[in-house]
Amino acid sequence: MTKINGIAASSGIAIAKAYQLVTPDLSFEDKSAGQADEEIKRLEEALDISKGELEKIKAHTKEALGDEHAEIFSAHLLILNDPELITPMKDKIRNESVTAEAALDSITKMFVDMFENMENEYMRERAADIKDVTKRVMAHLLGVTFPDPALIDEEVVIIAQDLTPSDTAQLNQFVKGFATDIGGRTSHSAIMARSLEIPAIVGTKEITNSVKQGDMIIIDGLAGEVIVNPTDEEIGAYRQKQADFAKQQEEWGKLKDEPTFSKDGEQVELAANIGTPADVEGVLNNGGEGVGLYRTEFLYMGKSELPSEDEQFEAYKSVLEQMNGKPVVVRTLDVGGDKEINYLDMPKELNPFLGFRAIRFCLENEDVFRPQLRALLRSSAYGNLKIMFPMIATLEEFRQAKGLLMEEKEALVADGVKVSDDIEVGIMVEIPSTAVTARQFAKEVDFFSIGTNDLIQYTMAADRMNEQVSYLYQPYHPAILNLVNNVIEAAHKEGKWVGMCGEMAGDPIAIPILLGLGLDEFSMSATSILPARTQIRDLSKKDLAAYKDKLLSMDTAEEVEAFIKEKTE
Repeated sequence: MTKINGIAASSGIAIAKAYQLVTPDLSFEDKSAGQADEEIKRLEEALDISKGELEKIKAHTKEALGDEHAEIFSAHLLILNDPELITPMKDKIRNESVTAEAALDSITKMFVDMFENMENEYMRERAADIKDVTKRVMAHLLGVTFPDPALIDEEVVIIAQDLTPSDTAQLNQFVKGFATDIGGRTSHSAIMARSLEIPAIVGTKEITNSVKQGDMIIIDGLAGEVIVNPTDEEIGAYRQKQADFAKQQEEWGKLKDEPTFSKDGEQVELAANIGTPADVEGVLNNGGEGVGLYRTEFLYMGKSELPSEDEQFEAYKSVLEQMNGKPVVVRTLDVGGDKEINYLDMPKELNPFLGFRAIRFCLENEDVFRPQLRALLRSSAYGNLKIMFPMIATLEEFRQAKGLLMEEKEALVADGVKVSDDIEVGIMVEIPSTAVTARQFAKEVDFFSIGTNDLIQYTMAADRMNEQVSYLYQPYHPAILNLVNNVIEAAHKEGKWVGMCGEMAGDPIAIPILLGLGLDEFSMSATSILPARTQIRDLSKKDLAAYKDKLLSMDTAEEVEAFIKEKTE
């Protein structure tokens, strides 16, 4: 038995075999080739196996996500059936006596270089498809396992260096948890784990080197530990811990349909962060009083082209109808940073988190932005929609974005399309300059939603994905608390409400602090809602508000944490 420590990113216990989601080594030796016919046969067999896998993935994707998401795999199948690509490989084997691996590698590189240098953006995108598809063929030629999370058909825990949003989109019901080398509580893999309601440990630094395919694994998302090859006795103990946690969840479940009141009768709203319409079921099952953040970028990921206006409309409408009148805050497209979308052809930047992303990209690409705004406006007739713009740094950006929204609204109304007259328009507060000048913004926005994941990293100048500076990611630091307080005070002075959609909103240490500061809406992973509701019922908002000045004047995050623990335990 080996125990590996990491960051508890999503609660719960998972016990299953390890599935290594690691891109295999696809390097090969430049050795003498066998008979040409034998090498061609090897190539054809690898192609056939790859086609069979892609057919399965396409069918799975179609069933789980619909026809449009499955189309990317149709494109991949066309590539493997394209004689323009395959015939030159066979000719190279015959004419130059090379191995199937060498022929595949050489012809692939030739086509990729050709497509990447074309002026037509669509043709440039095909280069990425060719790379993806031929990696699979190369893996089969080399006899190594090519990971396919969508095809997992037995209970497993995923072991990976990290999980991209597209990786997590493929996870199915057989994935019981995961552990990664890198990441923190606010990394996208951690956030997705909480959305999927599976236990996860991130930031272990060594899990991929310490675990082999098929090892028995326990993921303890309560303690932040991974147990590798446990004894039968240890498995039994963790089965009991699993049962105890399930019992605790049952107790929390009794509050599912209750409003959220503090001990002294003050009401707040507990909402959930979601990425897809399918996540709404988890929101409702966990007693969510609204959606505080709908991350629309997941509509754009894992595709080969932009989602249409109608496709977006159907997604937004679905969420609004499922929430049945409860508020839904939709964040407009937030790409860039660690959320890359190949077909958008965004520039490569030295510091993408501070670069051409989110609202900055949308304002410069109205052909992408306006269809989303129209889809949102059309959906507003089906529920309680609120729209917020991400990464707003200046009032001019907000005015420009709202101006485009109003233009599209006028055009739709003129065309006889029903649009709600009660859409609140707000911004995410994630840039320190915006938090500092919240008083000016509060006169024009309808609400603020504080995105602490980025606000903390920008304020502390510490990349939240960088393990070496993770000690600076301090949500309780007085600098952060003063910025949050400034936003809340500015909003309340103008009669506006303030939410928080960063992971800090569901943090048991932060909740009493935020309650005392006067936060109106706490938006978190759905699985955090009932524990948070239970906690708030035992807290007095009036008592916590009395500590505000003391907390804001403290010197360190450690002092703040110790003080809150002393006053609330």
